[in-house]
Amino acid sequence: MKKGKQVGEEDVEPPSYQEVTAGYNEMEAQFTWDDKTIRRTFIRKVYAILMVQLFVTVAIVSLFSFCAPVRYFIQTHPGLYMASYLVFFATYIALSCCGDLRRQFPWNIILLVLFTLSMASMMGFMSSFYNTKSVVLCMGITSLVCLSVTMFSFQTKIDVTSYHGVLFSLCIVMLLCSITLSIVIPFGYVPWLHALYAVGGAILFTLFLAFDTQLLLGNKRYSISPEEYVFATLSLYLDIIYMFSFLLQIFGGGRR
Repeated sequence: MKKGKQVGEEDVEPPSYQEVTAGYNEMEAQFTWDDKTIRRTFIRKVYAILMVQLFVTVAIVSLFSFCAPVRYFIQTHPGLYMASYLVFFATYIALSCCGDLRRQFPWNIILLVLFTLSMASMMGFMSSFYNTKSVVLCMGITSLVCLSVTMFSFQTKIDVTSYHGVLFSLCIVMLLCSITLSIVIPFGYVPWLHALYAVGGAILFTLFLAFDTQLLLGNKRYSISPEEYVFATLSLYLDIIYMFSFLLQIFGGGRR
């Protein structure tokens, strides 16, 4: 027999699936919005630091290239180049290998400043051996290439981050080419071989610029954490500087 209901007892139906999950879509949308806000802040911070780095680099390169007394001084004191290289190497190892150090303020900023000044000094020393027209031309080409690659990386649906294996293979090829050059040059300078090496280097770091830019955006297969703004800035800066150095080897004419 069916048991009767007690006095005051009412039928209570369980909530439906739609009622239970009603707030999930709002929560997911909020999380997505927060992620986009963090990513946009991260991108603005990286590009702001990068612009300061490039401004300092252009200023030092211009000083070393256009000011005759400064140019003569650094060309007659090559030890300054070696000192800059040692500072560059030490700060690069610290920033790239020590994750806790590059996230710790103010040490990350101090190391980044030393890294930028040392790298800019090295590029200024190298640029001083080229004529000023070549330096200005290569600066302009580098700016146009960087702008084009950045716009491409922001707009394209191609996931460059998925081609990290191709970039690694190209790096191996460049390494073998550099070893070949180091063996060949003592027996005689081969202009076409050096030009081919410089063209390959410029193309490689153009691809790396697209790769690192899409890592920065965070909307592809691989992305970089918003906490790693120093490392992201370091990667983009090196891509641009190496691209400029290879273009200078291609288009640069020796100072007369």
